[in-house]
Amino acid sequence: MSFYVYLLLGFLGGIPAGMGMGGGTVTIPLLVLFGGVPQKLAQAANLFAFLPMSLSALKLHADNGLLKTQGIWQVVVPAALLSAPAAFLAALLPGEALGKLFGGFLIALALITFTAQKNA
Repeated sequence: MSFYVYLLLGFLGGIPAGMGMGGGTVTIPLLVLFGGVPQKLAQAANLFAFLPMSLSALKLHADNGLLKTQGIWQVVVPAALLSAPAAFLAALLPGEALGKLFGGFLIALALITFTAQKNA
């Protein structure tokens, strides 16, 4: 696969990441479906890319006064505590199972989002 194809896939995944909308939900499927990257490698690449993208997006949003920190610890603490056990679980699961779980997660997320928008 050409460097330019991966560059384009990274660009397309970086746009929602910079907006704070979860770039991994776009980046991982792009890498797997269009980049031919195995699921585990796509998830690992997303984790590495997440650090600089999230830090730069966080700074930009903070500089523009767009961050609301009320209730942040109720999200940060459980996420931090569960991230290591989830990473160990992901390491134990075969790539095919991770792909199916991630696909199911995306479908559930789409349904929840659709329902929330309909009721708003």
